[in-house]
Parts: sequence; C-alpha cells; structure tokens
Amino acid sequence: MTFEQDFSLGNQYFCSRFFLKGNIMTDKIEDLLLEVNNFNATSKDEVENFRIRFNGKKGVLNDFYEFLKTVPNDQKKAFGQKINSLKVAVNTKLEDLKNASQSTLILEKEDLTRPGFPMNLGSRHPINLVKKRIIDIFKSIGFAVADGPEIEDDWHNFTALNLPEYHPARDMQDTFFIEQNPDILLRTHTSSVQIRYMENNEPPIRILSPGRVFRNEAISSRSHCIFHQIEGLYIDENVSFADLKQTIQFFTTELFGKSKIRLRPSYFPFTEPSAEIDVYWGLNSETDYRITKGTGWLEIMGCGMVDPAVLKNVNIDSEKYSGYAFGMGIERITMLLYQMSDIRMFFENDIRTLEQFKSL
Repeated sequence: MTFEQDFSLGNQYFCSRFFLKGNIMTDKIEDLLLEVNNFNATSKDEVENFRIRFNGKKGVLNDFYEFLKTVPNDQKKAFGQKINSLKVAVNTKLEDLKNASQSTLILEKEDLTRPGFPMNLGSRHPINLVKKRIIDIFKSIGFAVADGPEIEDDWHNFTALNLPEYHPARDMQDTFFIEQNPDILLRTHTSSVQIRYMENNEPPIRILSPGRVFRNEAISSRSHCIFHQIEGLYIDENVSFADLKQTIQFFTTELFGKSKIRLRPSYFPFTEPSAEIDVYWGLNSETDYRITKGTGWLEIMGCGMVDPAVLKNVNIDSEKYSGYAFGMGIERITMLLYQMSDIRMFFENDIRTLEQFKSL
C-alpha cells in the first residue's frame, strides 16, 4: 500500500498508527525528502505531475497538514517542522525544475536541425566611417582627439576666435541662440573645442576636434542646419605655412589617393593668412565634370595660420609660438568619396541607403 493510499483510509487510521508506531510518520517524511531531492524530470509532464502530487489540493502536503490536526499537542511542533522542511524542499525543487525547463527541457519541443532565423547585420553610418578614416590619418602623424560641448557660450564660439560682437563676419555663421540667455548658443564650428583646449594646455598642441555643429541655414540637397566638422590645430615654436601645406598634402594623398593640391587666398577671422584648399580630382568621367564643374579642381577645406590675436585671447605667447589650423565638413568629404548627391540622405535613416555600407 502506497503512502497516498494510506491517507485515503482517513485520519482515524493514521492517528492510531501514530500512537502505535511512534515515529513512523516522521520516517515517512524523511523518505519523501530523499525522494524529492533525488527527483529529476525529463519532460514538462513529469514536472507537472510532481507539482500536483505534492502541492495539489489533494496532494501529500495538504494531507500531512490535515493529519497534523490530530497529533497530540506536545508533538505538534516537531511534526510541523518536519512537514515544513518537506514543503521547502518541494518548492525549491519546483523552482529548479522551472529554470531547467526554460533552458534544457524546452529543447524537447524544438527541432534542432531546423535552419536558424536570418539576422540582419547592421553597419556603421557613412559619416562615422569617414570620420574614423580622417582621424586615423591624422593620428598617424601625432594628432590627438579633443572633445567639447555642443551648447557653447559666446566667448568660446565667437569672441575668443577674433569674432567680437560687432564683427560682420558673424553673419557668415548665423546660428541658434537661447532666447532666455543670448550668450548661450549651439556651436557653429568645432573651433570652440580648440579654444577650450588651449585655455587648459600649454604648447606644443596638436589636436583634432570632430563633432556635430549647427547653423541657421535652409535645408536643401547641398546644405543642412545640422552637419559634422573635423578641425585640426597645431601650436608650437617655429611652425610655418610650409608645415601646413605638407600636412594637407599628406592627408589628401592618404584619403583620396590624389596628391596634387592648390591653396587659394581666402578669409577667416581666426587665421592670417588664410586659404581654401583644392584637390585636383581629374576629368576622367562625367561625374568628375559634374562635381568639379568642368575644372577638375574640388574644394575640400579651409586653413590658415592661427591669428596672434587668438593666441593672446587664450594666454599663449604669440611672440614665441605660432601654429596652423584647418577644418572640413565631414558630410562634404563623404559625399565625394561615396558619390552621394543629397546631404539629407545622412539624416533620414533610410535603410536602403544605410544597407549599402555593410561591407565597408
């Protein structure tokens, strides 16, 4: 006769057995504890049967608690503790079986020979791809990367760069100001990072400052109110314009594979003299004619020698130190490298555009 069949005879029978055989019920609990601890399931059905047997409404534990009511008071505490130890063991085993079913037992319903689900692989954004290439080129000749806030103050974005409030060149960089505080704005270039770096570091300085910038411009295929820049700065003793040209020569050869460049005089408030840099793209295809407007030359960046007034604003001795700076738009370079005709494509997150860069 099984233990569960014993219970079907009623409490009176068990009560008499309890007094006649003394510790037989305690021994039965010990046997059940051993059975619970050694129990292993190979299917979810076995786990469910185990739960019903012990924790069901007509299960072993409920029958034990019913029998506890007939136990003499002086023995109830000891017998109740035994029942509780069995209950804890059962619930612990069920929790272990539940965790196992989520990992091992569930495999019985899975077809392990079935092909896996296809996974779409992502890719880096083209802007990030080109930014990394540019940074790697300049890092190879000793430039480090510096970062700064996108929300700037007037001093770091304009005034320290030789663009005081009354200067007409500010109109070239119309930006977004905070109405409650006109001194706070979204930066128009990453030159503000260079100012912050020079304020806190002594020459020699050789840094790149990549990042997102903002200007109040109409959005079209060639311009956007948000874009990315990467600017370089080198400050040291006896830095010359020849050093600047040699650096740009190296960069264009590494990035474009084209070493023929020219420098055209230009104007920037924070450099003197200043120049625009063109690279000879060639006229080998209709695309070359289109992007160079039939000249073969393509403008890629601006540069110049750092104005002594800028060095003075950051407390660097302009009599002892000199330097050069350059800057370019990452979107413009990316459009050239990948023959993209619309700058808005970088910000639309169209999956058809981004999927083209998976192999890069």
